[in-house]
Amino acid sequence: MATAATRGAAIERGVRLEVATIAWMVAEALLAISAGVAARSVLLTAFGFDSVIELLSGIVLWRRLKFEAKGRSQDGIERMERTTARISAVLLILLCAYVVVSSLGGLLVGLKPEVSIVGIAVAATALLVMPLLAMAKKRANRDIGSASLRADIAETITCAYLAAVTLVGIALSSLLGVWWLQYIAAIALLIWLVPETREALEAAAGGHHETDSRIED
Repeated sequence: MATAATRGAAIERGVRLEVATIAWMVAEALLAISAGVAARSVLLTAFGFDSVIELLSGIVLWRRLKFEAKGRSQDGIERMERTTARISAVLLILLCAYVVVSSLGGLLVGLKPEVSIVGIAVAATALLVMPLLAMAKKRANRDIGSASLRADIAETITCAYLAAVTLVGIALSSLLGVWWLQYIAAIALLIWLVPETREALEAAAGGHHETDSRIED
């Protein structure tokens, strides 16, 4: 069980991490979406859309953590946590839906992305930055125990996964012509993402309480 001082320090770290998330996602979303449209790449555009969802999640979590950092009452913190968990759950559902729609649409229509140097650079940077950001958030959440922050961590990891899928998909499309593998890989993400969405929905409904042991997985 975290002490008040330990939890307070974790909250402050969480606030800084969400500020970093928001700043990065603004740039990532703008660059990825514009590069995706220019290259007619569904995968890059989907990656940019994921960045928008992560941006919204970062803003929501920043507000929730700042609320606690200001020393609000425990009842107020719990109400804010439930509200944030509901918003995070909705964002995860939107992310799941977009992965399915964009991937199946790409497969059915046979959309083959063109090479985008800007898109490759953004995805490569995200592949390096997002896992580090997710690990830092996990460490903070061991002391915070926030279900909504857990959902935000899931979205951060999703961003890293989609960055990897984007890079592999562009490489395979360019070198081998195996364009459809990128969509299969994106759909495979649901194996991990759907359970995380269910966790967020349970937390939003008040039927699940976050524990330190779960966040350490």
